[in-house]
Amino acid sequence: MIELEGVPELVDPVMVAAFEGWNDAGDAASTAVAHLDREWKGEVFAALDAEDYYDFQVNRPTVWLDGGTRKITWPTTRLSVVRVGGEKPRDLVLIRGIEPSMRWRSYCNEILGFAHELGVEMVVILGALLGDTPHTRPVPVSGVTSDPDLARTMDLEETRYEGPTGIVGILQEACTHAGVPAVSLWAAVPHYVSQPPNPKATLALLNRLEDLLGLRIPLGELPEDARAWQLGVDQLAAEDSEVAEYVQTLEEARDTAELPEASGEAIAREFERYLRRRDIGGPGQAPGGHATESGDVPYLRDTSGGRTRPPKPPRPDKGKGPEPGKGRAKSQDAEGGPAPEDPPQAGPDEDASDD
Repeated sequence: MIELEGVPELVDPVMVAAFEGWNDAGDAASTAVAHLDREWKGEVFAALDAEDYYDFQVNRPTVWLDGGTRKITWPTTRLSVVRVGGEKPRDLVLIRGIEPSMRWRSYCNEILGFAHELGVEMVVILGALLGDTPHTRPVPVSGVTSDPDLARTMDLEETRYEGPTGIVGILQEACTHAGVPAVSLWAAVPHYVSQPPNPKATLALLNRLEDLLGLRIPLGELPEDARAWQLGVDQLAAEDSEVAEYVQTLEEARDTAELPEASGEAIAREFERYLRRRDIGGPGQAPGGHATESGDVPYLRDTSGGRTRPPKPPRPDKGKGPEPGKGRAKSQDAEGGPAPEDPPQAGPDEDASDD
């Protein structure tokens, strides 16, 4: 039973979701939703019952001390709501969780129940995959959907993927069958430096989400973190001639493939983003580029998400390029399992795509 007491009536709500684990290379997607929740001071209004969906031997609870009192945090999925200010305020329903261990259909149905009760107009699911992409180039982000009409109106790819999938693919299809418009945004993370965090991939997902929803997202220190991350990986790659040569090969392939992409449409997108970020003094925007709250919605302050600088990037995995025909390296994901083979990573001459 879904109880939404205390949740105000939402304005043009869009649900944005990300899940730790198989579909979250470099923790890029889950970090993006955490950033939205922190910057817009999200209020958690619901959490799914951990007993229903998680194997606690796979995703273990954690014990912590609160003023001398021992408390337990259980792995689960939480829903929060944030108000985005501006000339046309709107609300985002944020979903942050771990890919469930079991009962995926019930899990998706419960999320769709919240979407229905809240009047959600569209669901956007963020994901990240390992790919043949150099860390020195812009992060490729693909937008895909199962809805042909949505693909046409929002300039997205209609997914053609076949094969093993994660909760991102399952939730997107559940939305499609329920008649809820759904989009997945996928960032490609370099397979040779896949360890989290990856602020550059997180930043790319947020930029694409801005374009998709027509919002202006306060980025805080993310651009600086992304530059520091790239410089750190540059330094590590320069210390190993084989890795440096491999990165150069990826760069050449990527540059050749993207020559046709320097189109008027791509330039227009970048210009629109520039105009949004230049208009700092517009309605609903505070100095420094941070959106302000609007209205009398009693949102709580989330003071638990303290921000830390990303650690120095780990040394790239030398000599572990993708297997032939796979398009990715066999590595470990955040839950210790094999790296996802969903979605299929395109070769250097194609854009990545997925569910």
